[in-house]
Amino acid sequence: MATQTLPAGTQGAPAQTAAQDKAPAASRREPGKTRFDVIVVGAGPAGVSAAITAAKAGLSVLILERGDYPGSKNVMGGVLYRQPTDVILPGFWREAPLERHLVEQGYWLMSERGATKFSYRGEDWDAEPYNAFTVLRARFDRWYAQQAEKAGAILVPETTVDEVLVRDGQAVGVRVGRDQGEIYANVVILADGVNSLLAKSLGLHQEWEPHTIALAVKEIIALPREKIESRFQIEGDQGVAYELLGSISKGMVGIGFLYTNKDTISIGMGCMLSDFARTGIKPYELLDQLKQHPAIKPVLAGGETREYMAHLIPEGGYNSLPKLYMGGLLVVGDAAQFVNALTREGSNMAMISGHLAAMTAIRAHQRGDFSAASMAYYRDLLENSFILQDLRRFRKIMPFVESRHELITVYPELLAELLQDFYTVDSVPKTQLFRRMMRKIRARRRWTSVLGDLWKGLRALS
Repeated sequence: MATQTLPAGTQGAPAQTAAQDKAPAASRREPGKTRFDVIVVGAGPAGVSAAITAAKAGLSVLILERGDYPGSKNVMGGVLYRQPTDVILPGFWREAPLERHLVEQGYWLMSERGATKFSYRGEDWDAEPYNAFTVLRARFDRWYAQQAEKAGAILVPETTVDEVLVRDGQAVGVRVGRDQGEIYANVVILADGVNSLLAKSLGLHQEWEPHTIALAVKEIIALPREKIESRFQIEGDQGVAYELLGSISKGMVGIGFLYTNKDTISIGMGCMLSDFARTGIKPYELLDQLKQHPAIKPVLAGGETREYMAHLIPEGGYNSLPKLYMGGLLVVGDAAQFVNALTREGSNMAMISGHLAAMTAIRAHQRGDFSAASMAYYRDLLENSFILQDLRRFRKIMPFVESRHELITVYPELLAELLQDFYTVDSVPKTQLFRRMMRKIRARRRWTSVLGDLWKGLRALS
């Protein structure tokens, strides 16, 4: 993808509308200045979704990406949900560079020597329009950004935004580390990731607490396609995705994942930064141990590591939301802490938040009003969407899990032991077997504690 150069005085949109003529002085065009209706900082799913929506509505859009190309620095587990992506690009799966469509999703509760597996495999997921897909970000993000360009947006990679320009409390553009220097816009959309230094510089959030941020490491392991399909009992473009919980996190609050691609497997592990600091465990050590687990090692046998990457994930949820807007500016995706730690949703929230931010920018241009009061419409849209409704609903979950480490230590091990006993046929009468199982439960966790954990867990979900 070629690097774009913007000549001074670029007018990125058609002639001003009557609404723009009535706009406040801070939002009017300035002769000789490079100006767009919307500047998007970051070419991940959130930023590109905003760019596509705004460009399709006829606004002039500039996307600034610090990587060599979209996806070169972007990391996620690798699951893309169909419905939210379909909102942005209807029927995208027919041409997007996807890996596999998921026919099975589930959880593995890991003990030291085994795994208790819960999953759902559905025939309905094996036909269009599908439910979800696995993707490799380097491929998908590049294609996704091309769709924004086709809609009329201008993409400029290898560009760092040093500062958001603010005049009288209103964002009016950005300063970049390129020849253009200052670029102006009526609306700036920050999609620059979890560690959004720009949002922090504007006072929209403080330094994130270590217990609200997870550090995830991931490997992409190459395997012949036929081996992947044989080991996971899939065929064609079918795929599976599993979340991994239990002893693999070594007592830390964390989760692993195992996803199938066409001829690779994505495997990773993430835990809270506060836990890594507390235990001194290295993230790569955790991933290496996961790869040697008895339930994981056989499915990776013969594979070759193709890529290794690390990424910060915002997991503070509703309790850590920054201020999401100011005059002329909106915050989306990971920069807005839009991740549901309970259901492992992030890419869908990124895309929809970008779409809603663009809808806010479109409305502002129609009205010629880019004030903070106008940008507050974004918060209204979020409140009426699943994003803030779900984050608010599950806001107590992470504090509950952090206060109950036995949920990821004692319970997975205990469940594995009980199932091992239940499925072991050794001519012991079942009455004796059940008594033995009850003794194991009492030895590991008192009934009052079990009932208390269950009650507090239900309250955390209420």
